[in-house]
Amino acid sequence: MSIVRSSVHVKWIVGTAMQKMAKVRVTRLVLDPYLLKYFNKRKAYFARDALQQGTVGDIHVKHELAEIIFKVGRVIDPVTVKPCAGTAYLKSPLSSEPTNVYGHVSVSLQ
Repeated sequence: MSIVRSSVHVKWIVGTAMQKMAKVRVTRLVLDPYLLKYFNKRKAYFARDALQQGTVGDIHVKHELAEIIFKVGRVIDPVTVKPCAGTAYLKSPLSSEPTNVYGHVSVSLQ
């Protein structure tokens, strides 16, 4: 399955002084171009906490999946825009029987 963007954000709540808001700290890895090594970079954001259930020290994890390009088992060749199974093209998107593309005898996939 191929996706456009997938991300996981881990956030620590560092302050809840304002009503219905929480100050969170996000840590991410940034590549140093000279050393070619990853280092932690921290940044603080304000997040809305409508239910006011977060307290200082809590860890919040957000998983995000933006778009699914191909569902499992329904792969479409990007060049010919035809459904395929492995290296063989299918007759229709619902069929599991490959077509004879190159003039060779094709073997059905199981």
